[in-house]
Amino acid sequence: MTVSVDDLNLDNYWMPFTGNREFRHNPRFITGAEGVRFIDAQGRKVLDGLSGLWCCGAGHNRPEIAEAVAEQARSLDYAPAFQFGHPQAFLLASRLSAMMPEGLNRVFFTNSGSETVDTALKIARAYWRQRGQPGKSRLIGRAKGYHGVNFGGISVGGIAPNRKLFGSTLESDHLAHTLLSENRFSRGQPEHGAELADELEELVALHDASNIAAVIVEPFAGSAGVIPPPKGYLQRLRAICDRHDILLIFDEVITGLGRCGAPTGAHHFGVVPDIANFAKQLTNGVIPMGAVVVRQEIYDTFMAQGGPDYMVEFPHGYTYSGHPMACAAALAALKIFDDEKLDEQVAAKAGFFEDCIHGLANHPYVQDVRNLGFAGALTLEAYPGEPARRPYEIAMACWERGLYVRYSGDTLQFGPAFVMDTADIAEIFNIVGDALKSA
Repeated sequence: MTVSVDDLNLDNYWMPFTGNREFRHNPRFITGAEGVRFIDAQGRKVLDGLSGLWCCGAGHNRPEIAEAVAEQARSLDYAPAFQFGHPQAFLLASRLSAMMPEGLNRVFFTNSGSETVDTALKIARAYWRQRGQPGKSRLIGRAKGYHGVNFGGISVGGIAPNRKLFGSTLESDHLAHTLLSENRFSRGQPEHGAELADELEELVALHDASNIAAVIVEPFAGSAGVIPPPKGYLQRLRAICDRHDILLIFDEVITGLGRCGAPTGAHHFGVVPDIANFAKQLTNGVIPMGAVVVRQEIYDTFMAQGGPDYMVEFPHGYTYSGHPMACAAALAALKIFDDEKLDEQVAAKAGFFEDCIHGLANHPYVQDVRNLGFAGALTLEAYPGEPARRPYEIAMACWERGLYVRYSGDTLQFGPAFVMDTADIAEIFNIVGDALKSA
């Protein structure tokens, strides 16, 4: 259905993570997409600098995915996920399991990154109860961490504006972030800060490991402005969790399925968690879907403590868990991942991306540049008392110049499609550079 944006009523839709008042005065409509570009209401082709919201790595409007979804809709539009199954869900679980590091092989489907996080946290707590250790319930996140917007996620998340309006959350602690001044303008993983993982030892001393269920971190922090882990940090965190029998959860909603130049962040960094979370790239952004992947032993614990075999072992799930059309989209997206070797494409072009983004280091207002794989961010000098204003202004200037880029807090964030060629990558940063110089 074609609708003229001039005829739209802008009053009823409450937009997410948006300055709704500003948008009504300055609406920006996307009406189409193709490849690595959006099409706006004026018919302009706008370069997509963030793969949508970190989720369209294979590019937009892939016919293989559209055809798979349409075919699925014609044969099975919906099937109940509780007590019944459909083939696509089992095919996808097997396919996703085959992409995981060794040992991660049991898959629970959700509908978003936020649901995936809350599911993982519930699994972690329930696992220890099933092991006869119900006291192990405390959850530990990290400052500047982003784990979605549901109550579990904002509890372990460490971005203050996402928490402050909502009052008390789940009992949790937070490790220090790893965004250190001595690491400014690092290329890839910074040299300093691995010792910050040792804060977990302090929390163990404070609470005792008998009360701690899990630690959850992003392999690199995404929404806080692309903060790669210091060299050795994740290895140190894994070792501490092992020493104290604490589950380690990787939130790979952004890092997983190609963004790091590997199938997962766990592969890239050489650290295997006990639980891993995925969403976004799982369906190339076409249909909402997420997945929690756990170790065999975690799954087996639930099965062993489940009572009679007709009883539900894990009383959790969603109406749309493993939705047939989402599964079809994911299977098609992962076939593209394989056929076009999307992770290898990222690995091959990551150095060029790195050179381009660090080419802005001496531009006006740039206070830091960070990158890893096909993810990067600029920290911009703030107006007094208004840290978010300058990124907003630069992002709007980029939009006027034909580039969509994400702004959040004091950062501009970049996450190009894995299929983007070097000419388009260069164009992203040429446009940003021009906007910075003209600000």
